[in-house]
Amino acid sequence: MTTMPSISLAAVPGRRRPVVEAAAEAERRGFTGIYCPSLGDAMGLCLSIAHATSTIPFGTSVQPIYLQHPVQLANQASYINEIAEGRFRLGIGVSHGPVQRRLGADVGKPLTDMRNYVTAMNDAVPQSGPLPQLVLATLRDKMVDLSVEIADGAVWANSSHNDMGRSVARIPQERRDTGFFVGNMLPTVIDDDREAAANRNRATLTGYVALPNYRNYWKQAGYEEEMNGIEAALAAGDKDKVTSFMTDKWLSSCTVFGSVNQVREAAEAWIDLGVTPILVPSSTSGGQLKAIEEMFRAFS
Repeated sequence: MTTMPSISLAAVPGRRRPVVEAAAEAERRGFTGIYCPSLGDAMGLCLSIAHATSTIPFGTSVQPIYLQHPVQLANQASYINEIAEGRFRLGIGVSHGPVQRRLGADVGKPLTDMRNYVTAMNDAVPQSGPLPQLVLATLRDKMVDLSVEIADGAVWANSSHNDMGRSVARIPQERRDTGFFVGNMLPTVIDDDREAAANRNRATLTGYVALPNYRNYWKQAGYEEEMNGIEAALAAGDKDKVTSFMTDKWLSSCTVFGSVNQVREAAEAWIDLGVTPILVPSSTSGGQLKAIEEMFRAFS
């Protein structure tokens, strides 16, 4: 490959030190970035990565804004970015209904909440120090537009390849030319048994298809039949039938799976769209560390 993908690493309790070691190995192997989801302590992991690496860009893919006060996050982000000498990107998002309810968050309108949060972070700069690049977790057009207005990048999760060109076109070319970050987190399973790899990704996305905002996005992307079937199955309480509507065509558009060559070709297809593929490793035969090993071998 002429351009390597990025990799997603999570701060899984009990395996945090090996994940930090994997970050250093990802840098050595030439991955273009490391991005951490909200699982565990993403900011803590990013601080460790700042110390364990020296050249690779890294950041949070989605740090939910309802987890902490914007002034505190501004302090943390500024600190990490200073330690990392400007390599850190702070990805923030409103997350999803189940997470918001678990947090007991006082949630308003997503666009308003995000704008207010970024404003509060910027207002804190005289005390916190300069902020890193801010990246907004996005899915639909209005959040993309907001990212262009108030941030330095946008990151999707499970977006569809066939719809992504339309989304990227909303970002002015001059912004992209001057470093506006465009990324997409893609569940990735490497296995010569393509069906087994696909089923692993289906399991990963089962929670996402239960979310109305994601179903509405995938309908817009051209998968109305699949999403309508899923809605009917969920309404009937027939969870076993949900996966029958998660077709290979749909799954191939928003995840990556299959043999080494198939995974590498899929990553290149995203790069050709002007998107940084953030490969989120899963495995058919083990946990995160096994999946990371498989990804390192695939992109060696």
